[in-house]
Amino acid sequence: MRACDHLPDRFNAAEWFVGRNVTLARGGRAAIVTDEGETSYGELDLLVRGFAAALGRQGVHAGDRVALILPDGPLFLTVFWGAIAAGAVAVPLNPMLKAERLGAILADCDPRLLVFDRGGLDGAAICRAGCALWESEEARRQAGAAEPASGYAATYRDGFAFFLYSSGTTGEPKGVVHLQHDTWVCSRTYGEEILGIRSEDRCFSVAKLFFAYGLGNAQYFPFDVGASAVLFPGRPTPEAVFEQVRRHRPTLFFGVPTAYAHMLAAMERGGASDFSSVRLCASAGESLPASVFERWREKTGLEILDGIGSTETCHMFLSNRSGAVRAGSSGKEIPGYDVRIVDDSGGDASAGEIGDLLVRGDSTMGFYWNRHEATKSTLQGDWIRTGDKYRRDADGFYWHAGRSDDMLKVSGQWVSPVEVEAALSAHPGVLECAVVGEEDADGLIKAHAFVAPRPEAATDNLADALKAFAEEKLEPFKRPRWITFVPELPRTATGKVQRYLLRQSKASL
Repeated sequence: MRACDHLPDRFNAAEWFVGRNVTLARGGRAAIVTDEGETSYGELDLLVRGFAAALGRQGVHAGDRVALILPDGPLFLTVFWGAIAAGAVAVPLNPMLKAERLGAILADCDPRLLVFDRGGLDGAAICRAGCALWESEEARRQAGAAEPASGYAATYRDGFAFFLYSSGTTGEPKGVVHLQHDTWVCSRTYGEEILGIRSEDRCFSVAKLFFAYGLGNAQYFPFDVGASAVLFPGRPTPEAVFEQVRRHRPTLFFGVPTAYAHMLAAMERGGASDFSSVRLCASAGESLPASVFERWREKTGLEILDGIGSTETCHMFLSNRSGAVRAGSSGKEIPGYDVRIVDDSGGDASAGEIGDLLVRGDSTMGFYWNRHEATKSTLQGDWIRTGDKYRRDADGFYWHAGRSDDMLKVSGQWVSPVEVEAALSAHPGVLECAVVGEEDADGLIKAHAFVAPRPEAATDNLADALKAFAEEKLEPFKRPRWITFVPELPRTATGKVQRYLLRQSKASL
């Protein structure tokens, strides 16, 4: 699907996802649902246009970056959509990052304005001189007190809308530049084709708004059809998630594999949960083990539609579908995206052969901000190299084999860490695990499994039990040589395991 075939040259994403709902007589409907109450589309439209007007008075011009470091809630949306409404570029950042990392990102995107929640953060210390600073309360006052802009900026369909900084699973995050039409394309593809989202839906995402998966789940998918977003600023512990689902009764639930695993562990300890309002569950971030899928379906009666997307493509391009799930797989191509698996020579891999995953679709990033060489190595014409290893079975389902940098060459054969992790995760004593390569005494690579046991599991003999378990499920060269127990795995805010930290910090874990 190409936006140029469907949208006019002049198109503003904030107008489509916020202002259009008022035009369509949805102004009284709940756009945002929180523990503090509801915000209607009409109220949000006034706040967004008010913030856009305040940006003009501040001297923010078209194309200027407006950075926000805020928890999920109405102010986040006011600033995000307000910046786009003004023709500026919204740059949401992860509030959980260390000040040093935030400072490096802000130096890279060079915002004209930073909006931040004071909560222990010193805006002046992390932003360059000349960047205006608005704390949360001031930003609220500006949005509420200003005479709202009369409309939305007449931006171009292919103009800049927002930057998302990649989660940095292997090092420094990169600024991914997204265009005004990208969220519209994702809504036409994953939103319509996989979710079948409708106006009466309520969306609740464990993943937060500051990165691609959460932004789609709890923003532009519901706002595309006039549905509601349930927003929760707190830490999504199983108990907190159960309470949000009980209180606000979402119909669409979005998680990541580790969240599903932790919720299952809480349920199995007797935690009270009620997912009867939910009609569809989705997952992304990493491969969902088949064992987690089966246990979740047994506990809740719901399938989890696992898939894969990326910050660079804005959201999902592979997914399972309701009633057509193959547990452990990433599903099939979402209409609107083309997918290839290529071998080392660049030719198409045969069925069952592991290769590099390439994707083509009109929600793909424009480029990496200030990263010309990285852009050239990632974008190959219309195609984007995802950095993932995949195989496709004879029925057209795609199976994740791991990140390209994470594949292990053991005894001259490629080993997918995902396959080993899936095997170990099926053991009743394992909450989650990650596998990396490590050299043995002879300098040969073998699999090293880092395992977070379930709270009730005894670890005295668990390592031996897991090795025996692996012998039943895996070929000899795939079995882990070492097993190390850890309280939890290091993860990015998106839920992805930071395997490079496991490789670098074995001695300290």
